[in-house]
Amino acid sequence: MTTHESNDRRNLLAVNLSLGANLALAAVKTTVGVVGHSPALLADGINSTSDVVYLLIIRIFMSLAGKEPDREHPFGHRQFESIAAVVVGAFVITTAVAIFWNAVSQVYDLFVGQSEFTGAGALALWVALAGLILKIWLTVFTGRIGRQTGSIAISALARDHRNDILTITAAVIGIVLGRAGYLWVDPLAAAVVAFGILYTGIEIIQESSADLMNVFPDKSVTEQTRRIVADVQGVEQVEEIHIHRIGLYLLIQVTIGVDGTMTVADGNAIATEVEQALHRHIEYLHRVSIHYHPSRPRRVSVDKQ
Repeated sequence: MTTHESNDRRNLLAVNLSLGANLALAAVKTTVGVVGHSPALLADGINSTSDVVYLLIIRIFMSLAGKEPDREHPFGHRQFESIAAVVVGAFVITTAVAIFWNAVSQVYDLFVGQSEFTGAGALALWVALAGLILKIWLTVFTGRIGRQTGSIAISALARDHRNDILTITAAVIGIVLGRAGYLWVDPLAAAVVAFGILYTGIEIIQESSADLMNVFPDKSVTEQTRRIVADVQGVEQVEEIHIHRIGLYLLIQVTIGVDGTMTVADGNAIATEVEQALHRHIEYLHRVSIHYHPSRPRRVSVDKQ
């Protein structure tokens, strides 16, 4: 099994586990939120329901991303992962707005005396605590896979799990204080956390959009490329380096200067060695293009007397 196939399997495992967990959480939290009279837990159940929807979409896009390159997509289909991350960000933002609006509405009803809310039941508290433990585990597990595989979509999913920890924590606090007589804290807790969810949604969209727009990679990658190329025997000058992101992977174009008296075969041998060196040392490198020509004479400054 190749590294790419192994990464795809681990990414798919993270999505499937998240999907199964959110299906269970959405059903339980929504039901108990209604039966147990907890606006915060109900809002979190709505959040889990939206998670199920976008996880199904991610599942489809991750499958598409694993397709082999074809005539119309010579660099593969990895940018589907970035599209999936945009979908995650959009759902996160939508969920944040919905939770905030619902919470503010319920706080208003409490203050004007139009609400029949009397505090959440004990079952709602236990369900919230169980959901909190599950989300902590999912955050750690999914985050580790995202770092290992470098998947933008899985990393975005891990951040959404982290958001869910904040949401459930707010629900727990709201339920506890609501049962103590501070009824307005339960819905208000959901409203406060909605801002954190909104921020993460915007952050996810910014990162994934940068990938789709082919934003230039980090400068450290360019400097690493320059060092690797310069260390290859026979390379006299490293003139130009262009690096492009193709989904998760990189496309590198390098122009080098070599001894102008050598044969074309010798020049090709140096270019081949440069390409092999880059593939050995740079992770997720998809393709390398090397152009070489006689090195330009260096300018030597002469002090005038």
